[in-house]
Amino acid sequence: MFTGIVEELGRVERSEGPDLVVAASVVLEDVTMGASIAVNGCCLTVVEWSDGWWRAELSPETLSRTSLGALSPGDPVNLERPVRLSDRLGGHLVQGHVDAVGRIVKPAPDLAVSVPDRLLRYLVEKGSVTIDGVSLTVVEVLADGCTVAVIPHTMEVTTLGVRREGDPVNLEVDVMAKYAERLLVGYTGASEPGQVDGPVGDEETPRA
Repeated sequence: MFTGIVEELGRVERSEGPDLVVAASVVLEDVTMGASIAVNGCCLTVVEWSDGWWRAELSPETLSRTSLGALSPGDPVNLERPVRLSDRLGGHLVQGHVDAVGRIVKPAPDLAVSVPDRLLRYLVEKGSVTIDGVSLTVVEVLADGCTVAVIPHTMEVTTLGVRREGDPVNLEVDVMAKYAERLLVGYTGASEPGQVDGPVGDEETPRA
């Protein structure tokens, strides 16, 4: 579980097939084999590390459902370690399970992102959404996406400051909204368009 508060801006050292090597320092301070680190909002497992870098193996599911497969050496990436029970929850509860890939419609600071139709019902004004691993507040829900306000500090310490129109971004909606919908469908038996009668989003997104 994460909070969407980026700890460090890492950099891709190598991206070849399932192998992703990222240069970092802060997130390696207490790293152990099998530890989790979120990369642009996608929870990955550490399989190897040394001074200044760590490696993850991306599953076919991760490559098909996220933007990580499009990364190239030199690309910046948002990094976050899992939250500890004693930590402050500065953002919102983030699983690191990417629901879909959206596209930048308008760059930050007045960031607008396209969102697939099936996820729009989970977005509400002043609600939370995770974009490339960054916890953000929805300003306005649009017919095909949403807008969020990005402050200068966030632009400086995350990838959102360098994202341009058309760039892909990983999206994760608030898991509490998905659970609420699932429970309500169970009570009402509803299966109308816009409601689910099966698991929502990534039912069990394997960690790479």
